[in-house]
Amino acid sequence: MHNWKSGIILTISVLVMSAAAHGEDISREQMKGLDEQVQEIKSDVLGISAELNQLEEKLLYPSNTQVAVFVSLVDGETFRLDSVEIQLDGKPVTHHIYSFKELEALKKGGVQRIYTGNVRSGEHDLQVLVMGQTGGGADFHRSGRFKVNKDVGPKIVELSLATQSITLNDR
Repeated sequence: MHNWKSGIILTISVLVMSAAAHGEDISREQMKGLDEQVQEIKSDVLGISAELNQLEEKLLYPSNTQVAVFVSLVDGETFRLDSVEIQLDGKPVTHHIYSFKELEALKKGGVQRIYTGNVRSGEHDLQVLVMGQTGGGADFHRSGRFKVNKDVGPKIVELSLATQSITLNDR
């Protein structure tokens, strides 16, 4: 898909360059018109890209099997989150190491989608391992184990992280 966008932009660039190379005088108005056309094409390409991303997500994660896991920090927490690892039914599904910017966003109330996947309906075992440092600089590890019941529709699970606990908000 990325190659397709690059191809369109490359084609437009070649057309503009070839016109200049042939010694044709291109007026400012014509250049402005070409620039406006390029901007319209870029806008169209971005719109098509967004639609393709939505279709891809629907194909990869159909709503009847989709599970999404989100992470947030409990309001007022001062610990530094280093990483989160998640296992679903005993299999590692994701591991994320946090950057400074991501941690700042979480501290300001942000929520991160850490995992999206497919699971069958029924009960599933969700294990979470959180690593970080307390406000005093001591390393800590917290783990939590939860039962998640998946129905026919999409499932959303939010993990609220704190220094002393991990809480599951099941929707």
